[in-house]
Amino acid sequence: MGFRLPGIRKASFGANQASSKAVDVPKGYLAVYVGEKMKRFVIPISYLNQPSFQDFLNQAEEEFGYEHPKGGLTIPCKEDEFLNVTSHLSDL
Repeated sequence: MGFRLPGIRKASFGANQASSKAVDVPKGYLAVYVGEKMKRFVIPISYLNQPSFQDFLNQAEEEFGYEHPKGGLTIPCKEDEFLNVTSHLSDL
């Protein structure tokens, strides 16, 4: 059983797409790499204005620091934590 988060676009990222990462991100969205496996999500940039997402980013920075080797925002937290925060933003 699955569920859908309307504000998040899960992006497939194959080897043939490696050179066109920026093309996969529509205007008004941001690529985010989450978790140990660096799963790629495309989220609305409006999330960056939401206090709960800002708190989440601040906590991630304090705990993990920031590294952006893939060109998008890298958040090495657990994927379910990221989905929990963003699922509440989708309801707004």
